[in-house]
Amino acid sequence: MIGLLLGILVSAMDNTIVATAMPTIIADLGGLDRFVWVTAAYMVTEMAGMPIFGKLSDIYGRKRFFVFGLVVFLIGSMLSGTAQNITELIVYRAIQGIGGGALAPIAFTIIFDVVAPEQRGKIGGLFGAVFGLSSIFGPLLGAYITQYLSWRWIFYVNLPIGITAFLLILLGYRESYVRLQENIDWFGVITMVPAVGMLMFALQLGGTSYAWNSPMIIGLFVLAAVFLLAFLWIEARVKEPIITYSMFRNRLYTGSNLVALFSSSAYVVAVLFIPLFIQGVMGGNATNSGLILLPMMLASVVASQVGAMLVMKISYRTVMLASGILFILGIYLLTTIAPDTTHLTITLEMIITGLGIGASFSVLSMGAMQSFDASKRASASSTMNFVRELAMAVGITIYGTIQKNDFSSQIQKAFSGVKIPASFLHMDPRAILSPALRAHVPSFVMNKLSNALAYSISHIFAWTLIPAALALVFTFVLTKEKMAVQWGKTEDSSIQIDRLIER
Repeated sequence: MIGLLLGILVSAMDNTIVATAMPTIIADLGGLDRFVWVTAAYMVTEMAGMPIFGKLSDIYGRKRFFVFGLVVFLIGSMLSGTAQNITELIVYRAIQGIGGGALAPIAFTIIFDVVAPEQRGKIGGLFGAVFGLSSIFGPLLGAYITQYLSWRWIFYVNLPIGITAFLLILLGYRESYVRLQENIDWFGVITMVPAVGMLMFALQLGGTSYAWNSPMIIGLFVLAAVFLLAFLWIEARVKEPIITYSMFRNRLYTGSNLVALFSSSAYVVAVLFIPLFIQGVMGGNATNSGLILLPMMLASVVASQVGAMLVMKISYRTVMLASGILFILGIYLLTTIAPDTTHLTITLEMIITGLGIGASFSVLSMGAMQSFDASKRASASSTMNFVRELAMAVGITIYGTIQKNDFSSQIQKAFSGVKIPASFLHMDPRAILSPALRAHVPSFVMNKLSNALAYSISHIFAWTLIPAALALVFTFVLTKEKMAVQWGKTEDSSIQIDRLIER
């Protein structure tokens, strides 16, 4: 269990820890025009690998692919720490992503394979908590390591954790698995990977390296759509598809994916923009802005544990309805933040938000797998993780674009009739975080910039209420069933026989 938890931690935390260190990395390696590829390369290979590794582990067994993913991830981490230029770092991050795509989906699946049904709530809640807190803890750890050590250590720190996980899994996880006689859907692989890749590169490069209406971005979206349609056509016709459409006939599975889709796209807004508010409006440093996320992290850990145990007594739908209402309340309160908002107020609002989102990390993952036997669980888990990652990537892009446009609009209103540098009107909101800018800009100008930033962030939380509300609506798709706790109720015959032999 410890080995699986550590594997989830390093893979889920990697993107957020790197994002914090990117300004320092660019200052050292150069390549400002290609810095978005550092994140995009990891996300593309990770997301493309999730459903593929999920299907392969259903066919050939879990352990070999979890260990393979961990080894590849560690190799990518070691190489990333030694990168001498931005091109090398992009390639090494892509290698990291290949390994990361195997870790979280398979780890969640192993829970259902090896943990007795009556213990799944407790263990599932713990795994969900680690998955959730990694996205919050990552920026804080990244800021600390970059400030006091070196940006290279954000990659090297994965090595002792990953090696420990590798040894624990290698020695502690004994798997007896009957290989299924299935063929690999290679045509699905060669259409899905480009579809995900084109979409991720379009989202990462649009609005930064290229304008949204540029031929490059439009071309990427078109190619992504073509490959996606080809993938969907193939999956409907092959005998053993990567993503089985028939799984979506199950309401609990479909509802879990829909709720995860919208709740994840809303959750990532809080993780991204609250630190920006603390640093840009309140004048805190990078470490302070990361610390403000700790209350939400702790609240989400508690909610993940409680939610996973509650579904053993009450229905998935009931738990997620209560969770969704709390989440909407937290997001609504965040729409009220302003330059005079106190740290205590933000802390309380973050706690409510964390309590609202925490249960989804464990409850939805378990709900997605409950209705399937061992031959389908990894596919169900990997699809869920794929949906979460896609929702976060799209959410960051959409809400980041809206907030940036709002910020520019507010600056134009604030400085109407005042002669200011033209660059201010199209300033990246993150530029306000620069100590150099703050030191050379008059206080009355900085106050206007801070007020404009505060308004744009509170406004973006108002937009975030839409996916949060949709997540609540789709909880009604979930069934009224509880987690199966009777022995053998959700287990396939081979696992039942193994347990009988052990007894």
